[in-house]
Amino acid sequence: MNAKTLALDSQDMFTKLVKLSPYLLLALLMLPVLGGLACVLLPAIGWAPALQQTTIGLQGFNALWQTPGLSKMVTLSVTTGLVSTLLALIITLMMLAAFFNSVWLNRIQRLLSPILVIPHAAAAIAVGFLIAPSGMLSRLISPWLSGWQLAPNGLFPHDSYGISIILGLTLKELPFLLLMALGALAQPELGKALRQQHKVALNLGYHPMTAFFKVTLPNLYPLLRLPVLAVLAYASASVEMPLILGPNTPATLAVAIMQWFTDADLNLRIKASAGALLQLIITGGLLALWLSGEKTITYLFRDLMTNGKRDYAGFIWQKITMVLTTLVIGFILLALMGLVMWSVAGFWRFPAAVPEQLVVSHFQQALVQMSNPLLNTLAIGTVTTVLAVTITLLCLESEQLNAKPLSYFMSSVIYLPLLVPSVAFLFGLVWLQQLVNHQAVFFNVVLAHLLFVLPYVFLSLASSYRRLDVRFAHVAASLGSTPYQVFLRVKLPQLFAPILIATALGLAISFGQYLPTLLMGGGRISTITTEAVTLANGASRRTSAVYAMMQMALPLAGFMLAWLLPKFFFKGARF
Repeated sequence: MNAKTLALDSQDMFTKLVKLSPYLLLALLMLPVLGGLACVLLPAIGWAPALQQTTIGLQGFNALWQTPGLSKMVTLSVTTGLVSTLLALIITLMMLAAFFNSVWLNRIQRLLSPILVIPHAAAAIAVGFLIAPSGMLSRLISPWLSGWQLAPNGLFPHDSYGISIILGLTLKELPFLLLMALGALAQPELGKALRQQHKVALNLGYHPMTAFFKVTLPNLYPLLRLPVLAVLAYASASVEMPLILGPNTPATLAVAIMQWFTDADLNLRIKASAGALLQLIITGGLLALWLSGEKTITYLFRDLMTNGKRDYAGFIWQKITMVLTTLVIGFILLALMGLVMWSVAGFWRFPAAVPEQLVVSHFQQALVQMSNPLLNTLAIGTVTTVLAVTITLLCLESEQLNAKPLSYFMSSVIYLPLLVPSVAFLFGLVWLQQLVNHQAVFFNVVLAHLLFVLPYVFLSLASSYRRLDVRFAHVAASLGSTPYQVFLRVKLPQLFAPILIATALGLAISFGQYLPTLLMGGGRISTITTEAVTLANGASRRTSAVYAMMQMALPLAGFMLAWLLPKFFFKGARF
């Protein structure tokens, strides 16, 4: 077989892969989610051959209704999910309105963007250390303001109202929504049009914040709808945040479902399956409530959009937004500072604001124990991210070769694993895994991670790929290059930096996965995140802080490499 034959075979294989890649994307995102939902439905109605139960009925739901505190669990899930999403969106919109067309918006983005790489578990640990009775906030006001010489009996964290959960979720999701909004504004045509419309409104005498809400937001919000719904779906069914910050008697519904499913009594899995369906209904109801709320607000405020009023106490709201932004950034920085100090703290008596001595023994002890979880974290994250980046690149290349974007249906499917509560379909996947392939634990965990990594990688790479100047590809093709050669030698080099950013993002998402690793691994695969969550409520603060620091260090290292490598490889380039 000569070189020409090999080249033709490679070209044929590449063409086939590109054509099949959109269908592969659909299969990878739809089949596990829909299959998981189907497989969680059957045990909920009594059909579970693995537990010798084949009588169809409502046993699971009957057991669920008899659970003490079920109404409190549901209330916690609804209120924490809805309130945290609403707060995150309101603060995001206030920041955008106050600093629109200002250099401060980019500065705020640079300050908050690193929060995106922090896993939810690490963020929850940091917030918990900050608001605990002997946390950083209490230390900063003691004893000079509070008069406390000893740590008080505090309400936070683990308060029964879920305020700690709301605080943690709001601070974690706010940077995501802000980044999604800025990403939409970065689209050349849309961003230019919205900024010009905003300037026209200013020239007509509108206050900057009024101009944003009347002119910019109606065109911007449709692009934020899916990210907001994804945040709401996650917040209503989150496990890591409520497990670390929330109450235990009772916990949120998602945490209770996880506890039932991992209990030694396997019969509780029937109730867990029924609970997963209830969680699906709750999340679906919240999404429907949000969409109907959009219509209601549009109807109620339609007259305000066209009444010609230029100002609604904009100066006061702008000052409030500045103070709120300062508090948010300060709160986040203070939480991270407290986490760092606890990881190296020796003797630290309350109410001292800083440790009396700094030591590295906590890191030395933890590093000895975390070698296996660290290797598992890196292996799963690497395999998952490589698969996600490869599939995404092939799908986007299919777009360009067909000269048309992905269909609306396919674009919406990308959000499917983010909109469906993970506690619902992951439990079904566990049932399916035990029937089909319960031995390939590593493969099962990678597949579960891929469901959450692939959407973020696709969204990260799509805009850069679609902005490629097709003239370069046309010139290369006119010189005799095949689509495979154009893809490999023309497009990928131009996408070097975006691919690295998407890879770093994919690794960060994979590193932070708790529930998929716990359930699909069956407790046989431990990662830094699963260990951190386990230690958060039981181990010393210093040990928990070390694991949380490692959770942050891994994705941060990935983003640092993504930032440095293009500078290294192209340092001699002239553009």
